[in-house]
Amino acid sequence: MKKALFLLLALILISAGVTVLSAPAAAPDAKPPAAAKPDAAALRAGHNFIPTPAATTEEEDLALLELFKGLRVADVVDGMDAVGLQDIGTMSSDIRPLWRDTEHYAHRICGIAVTTRYVPTNHPPAGLRPEAEFDKWVGQWYKEIAPETFTEIIRKGTVVVIEGAEGADVGPVGSNNILGWKLKGCLGVVTNTTARDTDEIITEKVPLYYKQPGRGIRPGRIEQESVNRPVSCGGALVVPGDVIVADGDGVVVVPRAKAEDVARYARKILDGDKRGRRGLYQKLGLPEDDSVR
Repeated sequence: MKKALFLLLALILISAGVTVLSAPAAAPDAKPPAAAKPDAAALRAGHNFIPTPAATTEEEDLALLELFKGLRVADVVDGMDAVGLQDIGTMSSDIRPLWRDTEHYAHRICGIAVTTRYVPTNHPPAGLRPEAEFDKWVGQWYKEIAPETFTEIIRKGTVVVIEGAEGADVGPVGSNNILGWKLKGCLGVVTNTTARDTDEIITEKVPLYYKQPGRGIRPGRIEQESVNRPVSCGGALVVPGDVIVADGDGVVVVPRAKAEDVARYARKILDGDKRGRRGLYQKLGLPEDDSVR
């Protein structure tokens, strides 16, 4: 109907001596118009160029994680290669597990990233104070300057990813708070910096991937810069909602948009590996273990 009306209008215009030009067709690979650039005022107010994706539900997260169940970092890296993301998302080998379970692999992590960023502080230290005043200062710092605001959005399937202040002798992760995060559904923690109380964390068997021990407390050393914004950890970009997979080989970050394709290919790799090693176990007379079941 619309096409007939257009042709009729064109005939009327042509009969009146008006030239009719058809609109050029859009190229099949045409890109959508770029977002408007922020003006100077917006830039001065602070502007993030990498947006936090729209929130997903816990059910959506858990359904996605089911596709990654049992996959190793090596399998996932192969999957990243298969979707065109070679050498993307692999964190530095400096980020390693605090402890390892080589029988049942309880140290492994597969979860959805919730992120936070701590930076070195420029607030003055406490100095020498009476004990009561010092304790009050510490409490205010934990509450107002370096809180754990991200705990409000931890849920089942979460992996907390912390971009910390590199070089600061401070432990933003400790044996107490990591248990509190686990209670809310956190599967493990990944950080590019430090943790303290590491002996107790090993005993508690909460998966932690980190760079090195830190001894100091947050007050007087670091402050929280952001929650659930893109962060850099171990040389990899982590966007909230990405899939985090970690084991003895290290940590890999899977962009959410590619996660299903990555998991599908990685599953093929893992299944083939298990079949091959089961055959070798039989020939060598080895009993089956969790790695081939």
